[in-house]
Amino acid sequence: MPRVVGIGHQDFEQMITSDNFYIDKTMFIKEWWENNDTVTLITRPRRFGKTLNLDMTDHFFSVNYFGRGDLFQDLSVWKEEKYRELQGTYPVIFFSFADMKETTFPEARKSICQIIKDLYNRYDFLLGGSYLNEDEKKAYQNISVDMEDYLAVNSLKALSDYLMRYYGKKVIILLDEYDTPMQEAYVYGYWDELVSFIRKLFNSTFKTNPFLARALMTGITRVSKESVFSDLNNLTVVTTTSDLYTDCFGFTQQEVWRALDEYGLSSHKDEVRSWYDGFTFGNRTDIYNPWSIINYLKYAKFAPYWANTSSNSLVGKLIREGSADTKMIMEDLLSGKSLYTQIDEQIIFNQLGRREGAVWSLLLAGGYLRVKQLSMDKRDRTTYELVLTNREVSLMFEWMIEDWFSEFTPAYNNFIKALLLDDKKAMNLYMNRVALETFSYFDTGKNTSKATEPERFYHGFVLGLMVDLAGRYSITSNRESGFGRYDVMLEPAEDADDAIILEFKVHDPDDEDTLADTVQEALDQIDRKKYTAVLEAKGISQERIRKYGFAFEGKTVLIG
Repeated sequence: MPRVVGIGHQDFEQMITSDNFYIDKTMFIKEWWENNDTVTLITRPRRFGKTLNLDMTDHFFSVNYFGRGDLFQDLSVWKEEKYRELQGTYPVIFFSFADMKETTFPEARKSICQIIKDLYNRYDFLLGGSYLNEDEKKAYQNISVDMEDYLAVNSLKALSDYLMRYYGKKVIILLDEYDTPMQEAYVYGYWDELVSFIRKLFNSTFKTNPFLARALMTGITRVSKESVFSDLNNLTVVTTTSDLYTDCFGFTQQEVWRALDEYGLSSHKDEVRSWYDGFTFGNRTDIYNPWSIINYLKYAKFAPYWANTSSNSLVGKLIREGSADTKMIMEDLLSGKSLYTQIDEQIIFNQLGRREGAVWSLLLAGGYLRVKQLSMDKRDRTTYELVLTNREVSLMFEWMIEDWFSEFTPAYNNFIKALLLDDKKAMNLYMNRVALETFSYFDTGKNTSKATEPERFYHGFVLGLMVDLAGRYSITSNRESGFGRYDVMLEPAEDADDAIILEFKVHDPDDEDTLADTVQEALDQIDRKKYTAVLEAKGISQERIRKYGFAFEGKTVLIG
């Protein structure tokens, strides 16, 4: 009889004792211990088992679970005699930043201090006996949500010292979701303040802590060393492109196939691969999204489970507010094409709005993109070929784009209907409403100019067209045809529909007297540069190609 599939379990003991569906990842303990790194940071996408693995590690090493070998006796690590002797023998400090969603720095600082205070409360037995002197006891009791910086930044090192005295052994520190507060700080605008505080805390805890045996941190992103890990030269960073721990987070194809066999779902392997495969960690190219697999085993229904688990607001913000180039790359990715780029896996959050490459680094770290292939250019730099990870991720982006237009749905939908019907009067009416309401929405990036506003707008608009008209048209923008690059082209899937070319122009009063003149210049450019050439080469006659010029002046649009 198949095991019970429980959703959302992050407590290792509960998973094992209730006989829940569980894929054995305990060899992570052996691999991590034998690598003998002082401080390890492992980055993986959300819902990839990071918290469960840390809880498993806590249950294995912590003196709080001494004598609980029963939790591991049927698992791989227990076959190693050496590791049976390690179980329950270390003081472990285990905490998480996962719930930190504060919108201001004072709130975030208090939240971190509360986490530290809770740790101290857990070990307040240290106040008894002679392990601490009177000054240390006073400092211990001064740990609070409002403690001064000098106490806060040294608090975890001090606690390590106290625990080492009590147990006679250096401590292991486990920190889950270390980067959550930094993502929130970026979104809500208190990055510099938070990083200054975190940097001092991390330096004291992980760098200058003589009472530390090992430390393990997990997160989604590799925040730049300059930001929070300055001087932390004892840090081993394991990203999604590293070859360490490749099968320890997420499920391998062999593990998924066995699970499908257990639940009588073997006939759906190809669909499961299309929906949930595609994650690549180092040299492993067969990693599946565990959250979605578990949900599929429970419900036997294909759905974007992972895409719906939490807010993707940061990803949406970076793409929506990104440059025209960012939106054009998203158009390519959504149509199944690849992005070729150099990647810096160190995320500098306060540069996300200014550096195009940082956006793709974040999407790769978050699991939204995967590495299809690596190559070296002539200057020996690594070029990454990136694609959307799988069908589930593609659907997530489509829904995100639909949501961008949800507030303006009536006008937007009416414009598309008018476009398909060749109703220019209605097109003008509804496009002006859409432009008025969405111009600033697609142009909230910093340092934008009047010249770039329409370009940002129409590429955001094209993403909307791609989602709304998918299947009926192939939609591309800024591609070569004839003697230049057209702005937008809609190539019909069926002969019953016309092809459509859209050319966007900003009104230049030095060259054109009226918006109507700008429209005419856009139409003339379509003919002059023979943008119809690519369509005609595919057998679409001139009679079946409609051409529209869009003239912009501020948020006013004229279509002809």
